[in-house]
Amino acid sequence: MSVLVYLENWEGKFKKNTFEAAQYAAKTAEMMGTSVIGVTFGTISDDAAELGKYGVSKVLNLSGDDYNSFDNYKIAAALKEVAAAQNCDTLIVSGTFNGKAVAPLYSVMAEAGMITNVTELPSSVAPLTVKRSVFSSKGFVNYSTEASSKVIVFIPNAVGVVAGSGSAEMTESNVSLGDLPQTNVTNVDRVQGKIPLPEAERVISGGRGLKGPENWSMVEELAELMNAGTACSKPVADMGWRPHNEHVGQTGIAINPELYVAIGISGAIQHLAGVSNSKTIVVINSDAEAPFFKAADYGIVGDAFEVVPKFIEALKKFKA
Repeated sequence: MSVLVYLENWEGKFKKNTFEAAQYAAKTAEMMGTSVIGVTFGTISDDAAELGKYGVSKVLNLSGDDYNSFDNYKIAAALKEVAAAQNCDTLIVSGTFNGKAVAPLYSVMAEAGMITNVTELPSSVAPLTVKRSVFSSKGFVNYSTEASSKVIVFIPNAVGVVAGSGSAEMTESNVSLGDLPQTNVTNVDRVQGKIPLPEAERVISGGRGLKGPENWSMVEELAELMNAGTACSKPVADMGWRPHNEHVGQTGIAINPELYVAIGISGAIQHLAGVSNSKTIVVINSDAEAPFFKAADYGIVGDAFEVVPKFIEALKKFKA
């Protein structure tokens, strides 16, 4: 039995999440003493050979009108057919928006046991045992499954990416999908020129403590100096200070960066639920009793309008 990995692409291009999924699958397959097969969909503009650096030697590309736009039913059904044809009993999926839409559908179609929010590589493969976050990331638990078919959905940035050597071969493939619910895409609105939050290794985030949207320039300047993504708390997005695609938290985007800097955010439990998997948390707040300080690795009690400009000045001097 082989390991199958869903290699997501964005307009034909592979991103960090794709390479992380490939590497997670390759290491899992190595533990199982088997091989890994990658599947990607639509027209690919990037060189699939690059995936070989992350452990995948064989990539099946399913192209055609069915896959020109994302349709979770079609992707899940196609993955089920490929898994059956290639004798794969384990599917690896990155927990992106698309991944989290595809995985449960595949689980139902393939009658597979699914474990989500996985934070590490398997600790055992007999039975398959993985560590996952629970209770809005307040705790962790080891889950095991002896299901004949399995799906692992890991949190992006959970295991990181280290490129090696090797080259993957991409082969065009086709499967029969049968009758499926039809999804018609009428419009696609993409954010341009910013680091996607699920992929960002560093994130600079602001809250109501910044007092208004006119003060966001220092957040953006700090983010640019640190090659970081920008984010915000839910109230900020609700008030229209920042777009909703920057809202991080339990009801927004859950992130897992190497560094999360929270400026003027109190740290309500709903916000913490979406950022607590960050490797390092830095909090800047004028309220010494702000709940966020309990979760912080580093904290500065001070006025953001005094602290952040000093950060920016120090970074500029360092980079110079």
